[in-house]
Amino acid sequence: MPSAGASPPSSAPVTQAVILAGGQGSRLRPYTDTRPKPMVEIPGTGLPIIGHQLEWLAAEGVTDAVVSCGYLAEVVLDWLATASLPLKVDPVVETEALGRGGGLKFAAAALPRPGEPWYATNGDIWTRFGLRAMAAFHQERDAHATLALARPRLPWGTVEVDRFGNVSDFVEAPPSPYPVNAGVYVFTAAFTSMLPDRGDHERSTFPQLARRRRLAGYELPQGVYWRAIDTAKDLNEAAEELAAFRSGRDTRR
Repeated sequence: MPSAGASPPSSAPVTQAVILAGGQGSRLRPYTDTRPKPMVEIPGTGLPIIGHQLEWLAAEGVTDAVVSCGYLAEVVLDWLATASLPLKVDPVVETEALGRGGGLKFAAAALPRPGEPWYATNGDIWTRFGLRAMAAFHQERDAHATLALARPRLPWGTVEVDRFGNVSDFVEAPPSPYPVNAGVYVFTAAFTSMLPDRGDHERSTFPQLARRRRLAGYELPQGVYWRAIDTAKDLNEAAEELAAFRSGRDTRR
């Protein structure tokens, strides 16, 4: 970690990224019977989830992306071959399941600038926030890996009770009191070699880095849009939120 009083390191731009687009998305069936989850379209947008991600990455200064495919890879490959893309995209295909950590390592091997830092995102995340600010946070903390942290709305209403046991209020779908992994990352070039060839980096590499104080957590700014598209309910709610935003009324509390 930087010493107290030391100037923070310069914030070099991050211009390459990996998108993990091989998930089956079993909870999104029947949408995912014929396509992988990142290829499911957000209703009303005309774009699959991965299309929104590529637009976002390009707007944040990313010039090169590696898209890692697995389940129904041909659907992603066909779309990439015909879509008008805002940046250079190289797809890679996992021919066998490598796990999340192994999949990241496999995809990172195709990055055009292996000596530079890189972003990564899960293929089912629909969000907009300043990646450059997250990269600067990452570099200031001399971390090998930084994960974005979100506080999603709870699916239930909560009850507030005072110290005497009296109910004082009902709160509909409040933000989670605990941050969750938002599925967006910044990694140093050296991080790639720390990933397992197979398996889950969140059970191996991340705990090791946390013990060494080289894993950072970047809380998304208040009001930032973030949603993981895991179920048909998420898909429908995302479409409703988009429609509300376009009409000038935001239904998110």
